[in-house]
Amino acid sequence: MIDDSIISVRDLKKYFGEVKAVNGVSFDVHQGEILGLLGPNGAGKTTTIKLLLGLLEPLEGEISIFGLNPEREEVLMKKKIGYVSEEALIFKSLTPKDLFNFIASIRRLDAKEATERVTEYLESLGALEYYEQMIATLSHGNKQKMQIVAALLHEPELLILDEPLAGLDAKSVRVVKELLDMHIEKGGAVLFSTHIMEVAEDLCDRIAIINKGKLVGLGTIDDLRNQAEKSGASLEDVFLRLTEQDSSVEEIVKKLRKSYKKKIEESA
Repeated sequence: MIDDSIISVRDLKKYFGEVKAVNGVSFDVHQGEILGLLGPNGAGKTTTIKLLLGLLEPLEGEISIFGLNPEREEVLMKKKIGYVSEEALIFKSLTPKDLFNFIASIRRLDAKEATERVTEYLESLGALEYYEQMIATLSHGNKQKMQIVAALLHEPELLILDEPLAGLDAKSVRVVKELLDMHIEKGGAVLFSTHIMEVAEDLCDRIAIINKGKLVGLGTIDDLRNQAEKSGASLEDVFLRLTEQDSSVEEIVKKLRKSYKKKIEESA
């Protein structure tokens, strides 16, 4: 059997003092696949991504991306990766034009082809008018569009996306989905971290759910339903069960409903 894993993670651990941010996580991302990474706030998703990118050093465990080690072969690995961070990590003192020219230069891309690619992406995202404006003056959504274009510019084999749709309007979300579909059709792979259940259910081939640093669910939607013993349930319900939040959510909803009903009765 051919191993088509682009990312391979085994027993990954990262602690910050007594906080076990990532605690024994293992998963693979295969060629031609979008793997969703879900979890509550503080579950360890962003820490996991930073470990994959070599931005943090693991305490224990093994990471292989294209057969490369992020700590020892960071430069080679990053040539094949496009990254969108949760917070825009782009040079706000530049214009998008300056930024993309800089990226094309360090990536050694053909200047004409890079400009044509940038123009096509910006037109698709409705952001061409901001091409020569200072990035610092752009809205959060438009900064996010620039991050996405920067990640796609060198046509990487792997995209690592941390909340890439945050701040985007509905039209841009649809365009990004299409860009990801085309990326997969070309044999690429995507690790996609998001809080938006509907997007994960619609876009991802498989989903990994992290809670309190541990992997608590991995597989297709049907696989996760079986793990949660919730046949036919929505991804949201499955997620709440696997992250042990379903009971607390039910209690919160009951209290809110009770308070709401009491206020209605008092105002009648």
